[in-house]
Amino acid sequence: MITLAIAGKPNCGKSTFFRAATLAQAEIANYPFTTIDANHGVAYVRTACPCREMNVPCENCREGVRFIPVGLIDVAGLVPEAHLGRGLGNQFLDNLRQADAILQVVDASGSTDAEGNPIDIGSRDPVKDIEFLQYEMSMWMYGILSRNWAKLLRQAQARDFSLAAAIAEVFAGLGVTYEHIRDATDAVGIELRTAGEEDLIRFCRELMLISKPMLIVGNKADQAPKECLDRLAAHDVIFASAAGELAIRMAAEGKFINYLPGDTSFTVSPEAKLSAAQRAGLQKIADFMQVFGGTGVQKALDAAIFELLDRIVVFPVEDENKLTDGKGRVLPDAFLMKRGSTPRDLAFQVHTDIGEGFLYAIDAKTGMRVKDTHELKNGDIIKIVSVRK
Repeated sequence: MITLAIAGKPNCGKSTFFRAATLAQAEIANYPFTTIDANHGVAYVRTACPCREMNVPCENCREGVRFIPVGLIDVAGLVPEAHLGRGLGNQFLDNLRQADAILQVVDASGSTDAEGNPIDIGSRDPVKDIEFLQYEMSMWMYGILSRNWAKLLRQAQARDFSLAAAIAEVFAGLGVTYEHIRDATDAVGIELRTAGEEDLIRFCRELMLISKPMLIVGNKADQAPKECLDRLAAHDVIFASAAGELAIRMAAEGKFINYLPGDTSFTVSPEAKLSAAQRAGLQKIADFMQVFGGTGVQKALDAAIFELLDRIVVFPVEDENKLTDGKGRVLPDAFLMKRGSTPRDLAFQVHTDIGEGFLYAIDAKTGMRVKDTHELKNGDIIKIVSVRK
């Protein structure tokens, strides 16, 4: 399962975002370091289910909307000099090892200082928090590399020694690959064997951005003054109200409103018995959603998977005519695949044995046989033909 990590300084709304996205229990309070141990949960990304396009009954979507699970980690807040061990820095950074991408939650309202302590709304420039996290992460990676650098340079004296491959091995626990090392080296234009400290810091920053891509979420946007929103808007930020999303998801759970995560609006159930204060609260959230096209929580999750990580959704079936699996279930599975994946890649994701015995695939939408070199498209429904079951 693809895993996203929610990162940022303390008290910026990470745990509220986590709970809104997962409806899991996570402590939420207005002080730093509410989260000590990482919270793990399952969130869902949203896509269109092909059942309506193919005119088949489906029990795996809601009103033609398919939700696909992804892992979500809410980690302890990061403070300045975390890479030196300050605060809960080492624990925080270690929790990012298993993340494929990072949702950097920023307090768009400017109502918390660098340490996460409450201050007057608009008192802090939220743009400062964007650079801060990226700096701490890149310096953390540099710290790992520098501790191993002397040994690596000694080994690099051997003629057949690959320094790039050795660096990849150092960072293997972070999910860093040889290709990441190569791309980061090319991007900063350095020769690793002769690189100095500043070159290696620039290299680690680039490596961090490549191996742990980030999406910035401007949370508490419903409380943010225009000046803060305007400054963040220049940094490709998704504005969000995690508190608003949590409120309407819980209202939907209680059948007070009709709402699917990612909708741009909701409707109050005719039979809902709401107080004047509850109706006023819902109206405030509705007003925010109208301006920003939703609460931003689902938009951030979807953008991280489909844009940042460039995934597509593919639906494997066993019967290409009925679009069912071996048990007769219609469109039971939805896989998140890298763009550019082939039917053989899908076969391996379904099961290693099926991948090893792959023969060919059938595109259920066209009924045509496709080769193993065929590039899958978002929304494809594919039957895998294999010598193994």
